[in-house]
Amino acid sequence: MGEAKRRKQLGLMPTVLPFEAQLHTDGTVSFVRGPDDARQRRLIEDALTLTQAFGAGWEGEYRGVQVLSGGYRGNRLVTAEDVQAIPVPPLRRVTGELVLGKNAADVDGVALEVEGGAVRLRDQRHSFGGERWEAFPTLRDPQRIMRLLEDHPAFKLQGELIGQFTAEGWAQGRIDITPDPPEDLLEALEDVTRLWHGATPEQWADIHRETLDDPQAEVPQARRTTFELRRAAPLQSPLSEVFAIRRDAEFFPTEHQTYTLDGETWHAYDNPGAVAEEGNLMPELAEFFNMNMVPVTVYADGRVEWQEDDIPAEHAERIREDLRESTGAGNAEAWAEWTTRMFTETFAEELDVPEGTKLPAPVAVRLDLPADALTDDSPLAQTFIESEVTFDGQQWRDLYDEEVPEELSAFAAGQQEN
Repeated sequence: MGEAKRRKQLGLMPTVLPFEAQLHTDGTVSFVRGPDDARQRRLIEDALTLTQAFGAGWEGEYRGVQVLSGGYRGNRLVTAEDVQAIPVPPLRRVTGELVLGKNAADVDGVALEVEGGAVRLRDQRHSFGGERWEAFPTLRDPQRIMRLLEDHPAFKLQGELIGQFTAEGWAQGRIDITPDPPEDLLEALEDVTRLWHGATPEQWADIHRETLDDPQAEVPQARRTTFELRRAAPLQSPLSEVFAIRRDAEFFPTEHQTYTLDGETWHAYDNPGAVAEEGNLMPELAEFFNMNMVPVTVYADGRVEWQEDDIPAEHAERIREDLRESTGAGNAEAWAEWTTRMFTETFAEELDVPEGTKLPAPVAVRLDLPADALTDDSPLAQTFIESEVTFDGQQWRDLYDEEVPEELSAFAAGQQEN
């Protein structure tokens, strides 16, 4: 006790400041109790705002636990509408401590790194009316969980695709992201990148060596990882490959991961001998174009065609159904929504589409599917690339070699003024 008292007098002991904060549905944080110092409160508030799920993210989290814990007693959950019928408590409170003078890695339990210390999270409770507060039940029976996951197909539903973004992180801390992500997700993507690559020099080196499975590997100057971002799934599943959930978005690291030792030559993690010199294709793109791809044509009326023998017969019907569901083929309204989203994402600033407007729908779209994904049960929407479209069934427009297809010229940016 004497040594602890002496260390505290010398300022060597960490400062522990308890707090209780309320998380609001709009993504803001307010304090029920906490430190008086405004800067200390800001550290807690920023950590919770950045890392916790809000909106659809919180709804998916709550509903997923409710179903898996047996708290849901209703009918089989199949569609997003089925899931949304489960009420979600609008009130949440989190208790914990701001620990100054200690790194998150050295703090017991769940801890978030902040400037000068860490925010330790101890307990989260929720309430419908503010009178009775409940914590999540502990999920202990793996067999029961697996049975419930099979009983409710809605656990396989995914949120809307936001896009794919390549994050280039440097050991010194700089992070560059291409293309620009939505402004409200920029800080979150930077935070997720630090977690994935390693937030400290020790983590940076350890994660790199673990990924290469080489404890003696030289530490890289920079790493690149392509993340796929989606809106939160209606029903969170413990089998999801999501790495992190921030607010109402899910972050999935893809297999496109590379590193550089000298800042010029980039190596693929899954094939360190394959390199791409600066000025050539980025390694993740070069890797993509070297993949064995299978071309598939999806028609607006629901037909899905490919060359004979390109796809194993035992997987044919599953792939057809997957692609119809992913593209909306066979449903005119869903097809129009998907193709409009495809065009706006592909041509970005080259199109000027008024809100609520649907673009002319093509009669067919050609997709490229990685051959190794054909026998995988994962949704194909995560793997296929749109390559060509036709509006008349005769003339095909290459989405990457040409400018905006002339059928969309009325929506080309600046065309209205002309």
